[in-house]
Amino acid sequence: MRYNVRFKDVAKLTDEPLVPLKVEDLEKLPGIDDESPIQPPSAKWLERYDFSLDGHSPFEILKPKTQEEKERLVFGFMSGLEKLLDPQSNWTFLKILKLTLDYCVRCQTCSEACHVYISSGRQEIYRPTFRSEILRRLYQRYFTPSGKLLKSFVGADIELNFKTVWRLLELAYRCNVCRRCAMYCPIGVDNALIAREIRKLFSQEMGLAPLEILKKGTQQHLAVGSSTGMTPAAFKMFVESIEEDIEERIGKKIKIPVDKKGADILLIHNAGEFMAWPDNPAAFAILFDAAGINYTLSSEPLGYDVVGYGLWFDDMEATRTLLRHVLIAKELGVKKIVVGECGHAHKGLCVISDRILPGDLALSEMPRESCFPLFWDIVKSGRIKFDPSRNNFHTTLHDSCNIVRLMGIYKPQRDVVKAVCAKPTREMTPHGAFNYCCGGGSGFAIMNTLNFGQWRKKVSERMKTKQVIEAFKDVLDPKEQKYVIAACSNCKGALRDLIGQYGLFEKYNIIYGGLVELIVNAMVDIPPFLKWEFETH
Repeated sequence: MRYNVRFKDVAKLTDEPLVPLKVEDLEKLPGIDDESPIQPPSAKWLERYDFSLDGHSPFEILKPKTQEEKERLVFGFMSGLEKLLDPQSNWTFLKILKLTLDYCVRCQTCSEACHVYISSGRQEIYRPTFRSEILRRLYQRYFTPSGKLLKSFVGADIELNFKTVWRLLELAYRCNVCRRCAMYCPIGVDNALIAREIRKLFSQEMGLAPLEILKKGTQQHLAVGSSTGMTPAAFKMFVESIEEDIEERIGKKIKIPVDKKGADILLIHNAGEFMAWPDNPAAFAILFDAAGINYTLSSEPLGYDVVGYGLWFDDMEATRTLLRHVLIAKELGVKKIVVGECGHAHKGLCVISDRILPGDLALSEMPRESCFPLFWDIVKSGRIKFDPSRNNFHTTLHDSCNIVRLMGIYKPQRDVVKAVCAKPTREMTPHGAFNYCCGGGSGFAIMNTLNFGQWRKKVSERMKTKQVIEAFKDVLDPKEQKYVIAACSNCKGALRDLIGQYGLFEKYNIIYGGLVELIVNAMVDIPPFLKWEFETH
């Protein structure tokens, strides 16, 4: 069932969801016949928290009870909106924001490009234009003379109350900010960026953002050294543990360089790899040692965790982490930074940082590069012998939005896979820059407050589930091994989710992992490296 929600409905003073999601209304998944129903929030949660958008929320924030609390939400939003459209307050993305607000023609081409909208059964509230149009009409009604005077006669028909504010906050977190909509737009309008800018308004002006990306994310990153809570001492322990594991598995002792001055490369991983997928940094260490790469890791706070969650929701939080990463590289005297298999960190360090870090911190003074061209340089150099028959199983390649669509790094990964795998990779439909988001992008993969994890698994990760199953549709027999290459930590988190949610390992023998693990698994001078297993945590 599709719910006919109008823009002005976001102001309804009701706790009933505008769209009560049901499994039977969602896009059908091939090969999945026994999907569990969507569970409603508990009575205790409904009493305390607001689920009035779609019955889900990532915000464990109590409902406003008093008139003063409600007015504080409205006044905070109005103040933030004014700053969002002020060149002095928002010079980073104002031009794109203004162009999108001014020139969108509402053709809805973007809707048919959006995996969330399609997966939801095409519910109106998930159109990329829906939240943008609300913001546009609110600005017109409360900040323009025609809107103040004529209101609904000029389309400025949305009342601003605490429910409007809250639902707009929720809507900003029903978009993965993958920007596929912007790529399909015939005039380049970027509705995903508007979602990100709405998040920024709420974070920078009102201190409202999901727990996992603000308090447990960027703030913990700056205070402790990692968004995971990993301290420098704990990082060193993880490195020692990985060194021991490498020696046990390949029979060779490899010393992982840490805080080495004057190295060519500072390699920075997503710290989540050390905790959830330690085989990834282990594979980097084995590959770089065999190739003779002169590199180092850093044990400085922030230096061992490349994430920059602020990229998703807050310019100030983003700048603080990006600045520290570049300063650590300069202090070590390295020639450049190489980003490990982390999608948003690629975009943040290699692109966005160059817009906000001046002078000797600019990209020209301290280069920041992707690991993928380096992988291909190593593989094609002939320094290491590879046996593709070691990877004699089916693969498909998930293209991370930030790496492929938003940076254009497409070919090196495929050249590597062709060189180290026995079978041709099975391209997803679509793939490359047109690929769908994993559904965990922009922080969703780590957001599990209240029942948001259910929404992510049922809706935002749904299209990727469909793509994975369809990529292997003629080899789904569990006797056939199948590997989804996901060279990004958030993407791996989403794939872990969807493989576990729909039982794809048990039913079809599908696992996931990074690219560097495949490279190392094909190295002839060491025992096979890859573990064929699936863990849900």
